[in-house]
Amino acid sequence: MPILHSIIHRIDLAGEQPARLVAAEAEAAPSPALDELLAGVNSAYHGKTKAWGHFGAGSRMATSLGAYLDGETDFVSLSRELAQRLTEMLGEHLSVGGHLLLAHYRHGDAEYLSLALLHHREGWGIDEHGAIVAANQLNLAQLSLAARLDIRQWRAETPSKQYLSWLRDRGGKKFAEAFAELLGAEEGIDAGGETRTLLKAFSDYVEQEDLADDQAREKTEALLDYASDQARRGESITLEALAEVVDDHDSKAFYEHIRHLDYGLSPEIPPDKKALNQFRRFTGRAGGVSISFDSHLLGSSVEYDETSDRLIIKQVPKQLKEQLKQR
Repeated sequence: MPILHSIIHRIDLAGEQPARLVAAEAEAAPSPALDELLAGVNSAYHGKTKAWGHFGAGSRMATSLGAYLDGETDFVSLSRELAQRLTEMLGEHLSVGGHLLLAHYRHGDAEYLSLALLHHREGWGIDEHGAIVAANQLNLAQLSLAARLDIRQWRAETPSKQYLSWLRDRGGKKFAEAFAELLGAEEGIDAGGETRTLLKAFSDYVEQEDLADDQAREKTEALLDYASDQARRGESITLEALAEVVDDHDSKAFYEHIRHLDYGLSPEIPPDKKALNQFRRFTGRAGGVSISFDSHLLGSSVEYDETSDRLIIKQVPKQLKEQLKQR
């Protein structure tokens, strides 16, 4: 992950005093520690709930970034402009500051520009004499403000609607809205909704193909492994790639199922980790009865009465219904 440019500014927020930017004089020096820090920030970022979208018309951020990429301004000047605007915004919404990391880097064939506000926590270390000493540490787990721009997608001839992502702080709606406004960002895709629709399409596919329990379980695990791996890497689920993972014997079957029934899915879907974690299959077999269903159906199409130990199926599959009528 080559870092092309990076810089770390400090934003001070203390009590009733106005927010203050302490700008760095120059870019951060390349080092293994910087590489590891950026990798840690990216890992924390990928695990957070995000909004996905694009720059709206008249975005100051887009104008500033475009000037930098076109060589009209340098990275340090760009970073100070963004840091000053963020400082003003943070002074209205947060009570604690931190260090603002901005990085322009490559990862594989992609090129990104990321920003993240890094907070601190008190910790302990051990010095060269074996004594325990207080140590101020970066707290990546509490990442609350960050954004990432896929530069190549943004600058492509036909840019997507999801080249920009930013953290959505559920604990502070006004803060999240102010950050999106500062970015000049507009949401282009609902990652949670798209992921849930994709999982619904998969459930329909499993039912349509009338797969055995072990086959359904195997395909479910393959889908979740692929989607979760994409989420960890901060990359989108590609429908064609997913179709190959789900069915290696007929790599187009699942893709054709999605297209034929027109679920309205985008070709690339940012995976929502919460939706993925909630999706699994319940299976059981005993006394000549075999039952298998997706977990998201529990409470809607399927109900379990723990007191009487009964499973109630509200929407009986058509094929099973026909067989029951003919008994």
